[in-house]
Amino acid sequence: MLIPYKKNHQKIAMGLLSFMPAEKDLVKLRQTMEMYEKNPDWKLYVWKESDIIGVIGVVIDNGSAYLQHICVNPSHRKEGIGKKMLEQLKTNLPCDLIPTKSTESFMAACQEEEN
Repeated sequence: MLIPYKKNHQKIAMGLLSFMPAEKDLVKLRQTMEMYEKNPDWKLYVWKESDIIGVIGVVIDNGSAYLQHICVNPSHRKEGIGKKMLEQLKTNLPCDLIPTKSTESFMAACQEEEN
């Protein structure tokens, strides 16, 4: 289930985001978390089953949502969780979802599976 990020999710969200290559540096990761926590145009969601096992984040700009981050706990990869997060996020957003350079290959792979 996709749920909006809350401050009490911070440690697990940071841990999941740290799997993304651009977020390996702790200073950069903290800056990213601060943007999600303080900027109303930055939206972060967590995927919860029995535990939180995924995270997905977008930036809303000019009527579009740009997929900034998507990551699933490595022990739960290849189970379709990333695709489920994308599908549920698309139904929750009032606008189009557009990949960024760091997320375009994942979104393309998900769309290929649909065809």
